Amino acid sequence: MLAMGLFLAMDAGGTKTQCVLADETRVLARAATGTVKLMRVAEQEATARLRAMLAEVSDAAGVRLSKVTRTCFGLAGLSGPAVRKWANQVMAGFVSGELILCGDEEIALDAAFAGGQGILAIAGTGANAIGRGPGGKLVGAGGWGPVLGDEGSGYWIGLEAVRAGLRAEDRIVLGGEPTGLLREIERHWGLGSIGELVAKGNERPGPDFAALAPVVARCAEEGDGLAAEILRCAGEELAELVALVFCKMCAGDVSGADEIGVAFTGSVLEHIGAVRAAMIARLAVAVPGARVGKAAADPLEGALWRARHG
Repeated sequence: MLAMGLFLAMDAGGTKTQCVLADETRVLARAATGTVKLMRVAEQEATARLRAMLAEVSDAAGVRLSKVTRTCFGLAGLSGPAVRKWANQVMAGFVSGELILCGDEEIALDAAFAGGQGILAIAGTGANAIGRGPGGKLVGAGGWGPVLGDEGSGYWIGLEAVRAGLRAEDRIVLGGEPTGLLREIERHWGLGSIGELVAKGNERPGPDFAALAPVVARCAEEGDGLAAEILRCAGEELAELVALVFCKMCAGDVSGADEIGVAFTGSVLEHIGAVRAAMIARLAVAVPGARVGKAAADPLEGALWRARHG
């Protein structure tokens, strides 16, 4: 009787890291830890977190990692040579078998389309879009980080809320519409005045603007017009990324393009319905053939698909 393969799937995003250990048909165990993204934590801390998570999943499954056939490690920031070198070295010391390294956006694309054609919109702490066209070629748009881009992301929404709230505060004297957005942000950060908010917003390193996205969403749900406008703009920015990817997939000629599946992942698109609705509405005009999925893609499922299929 042939032994079954053993597969390790890992999704290392900007806020958390998850893994599953599975055979060819079943998930045997799961484990999670904090982010191991080297832009956010030191290499020593990332390695320690990874070691602890892998020990946990191995113990829970009752299987030694030396028996693993293949691992798929989806990792944010993999385009950097230092990140790839660290991932190769650390995994070689922990797990046996073949190692597949790929970006966290690529495994989310696999979760939605299992290696087939389609476009994935990603909006969590950061934002970008990726697509796989004919022949399996990957193309992308956005993802330039919080300073240079990431429009539509949680970070962008939080930062835009502070900026727009301050502009609105200045314009009240001109008859501008009042907003409670700044008050809610102050409350979230435990501040007592606009002066304190400005000081915090200009700290270096800066505050966690992405954590403000749920605050903006709640204000919009309660009828704050400024908050609603920020979320609408976020959705339209994400639709623009999808449209750019679609154009690249069609080599610039979209006149005769057929329907294309569009999936989404990330906390913003998964949990803030107003952003998702705005993206879909804009895509109906920009990419009429876009067919957006109803549920968020799970990157960990894509990593497991890739680990099993190679």
